[in-house]
Amino acid sequence: MKISLVNPLEIDDKIINNHKEKLEEMGHEFISYDDNAKDDDELIERLKDTDIAIVTNKVLSAKVIDASKNLELIDVAFTGVDHIDLDAVKENGITLVNASGYSDDSVAELVIGLTIAVMRKFNANNANIFDGQSYNLMGETIQGKKFGVIGTGNIGIKLIKILKAFDCEILAYSRTQKDEVKDLGVSYVDLDTLLKESDVISLHIPNNKETKHFLGKEELDKMKENAILINCARGPVVDNDYLAELLNDDKLRAGIDVFDMEPPLPEDYPLRNAKNTVLTNHVGFYTKEAMANRAEIVFKNIYEYLNGNVINEIKL
Repeated sequence: MKISLVNPLEIDDKIINNHKEKLEEMGHEFISYDDNAKDDDELIERLKDTDIAIVTNKVLSAKVIDASKNLELIDVAFTGVDHIDLDAVKENGITLVNASGYSDDSVAELVIGLTIAVMRKFNANNANIFDGQSYNLMGETIQGKKFGVIGTGNIGIKLIKILKAFDCEILAYSRTQKDEVKDLGVSYVDLDTLLKESDVISLHIPNNKETKHFLGKEELDKMKENAILINCARGPVVDNDYLAELLNDDKLRAGIDVFDMEPPLPEDYPLRNAKNTVLTNHVGFYTKEAMANRAEIVFKNIYEYLNGNVINEIKL
């Protein structure tokens, strides 16, 4: 089989070369690229005659998928797959797998970092130091706050475990309630209760047709005044236009790592200049440790597939 790593995995070349040698010893061809394709045409060329494609979080369009006639497995070095045309994947009978779990710790830790950044007024600190402003810098502690976690998958559970050390009262909402969460002493509540009672809310749900604007105007209006919304999940699960209005009206605060599009953000994007907000550049997943984890998962997906097993499959 021809196996193509079409986007860089940002790990040591020695690791890539070791897998290349192993796969070639097994009788397969392995090609890797150390940059991202400029456009669909270049991506189509990279996937020419490819049976197994390793991709990251760059867009994989229907045009590219339809043109890749040999493609039978797409191995996504990422958790979310909303950047891939799933209809085209399904129509072409391609198996789709991901690297779920590779960045659980990284994302959960950034949630804490953004919460602290908002509570301790990092932006105002920066303005006071460098721009000569005189903002009030009195902050707050996470300790003792009521913290709402929406979505109790792997990342949500990691976050809950960290929050236990802060002595927070934790509320959870999820379509599926897990014994592991209950065993941690966390109460599942309905969404309305979580929105109305939480001092801080963190989102950990995927982006799909059912979750678009999961927090819309109605839901955002239910949040406590001056509460903090942390989004390290996916941008479109929040109505960001309305969120920006609430931020600018001093009704809410926010720490945001994900947006309705990938940065750089256009100048007129509402969250770009919103008050009471700390922004990061979609880096929740992006740590040295996470990159190593995802490479391990991605190549395990391939070896298992070559042995007739499919793991980490995304069912379409």
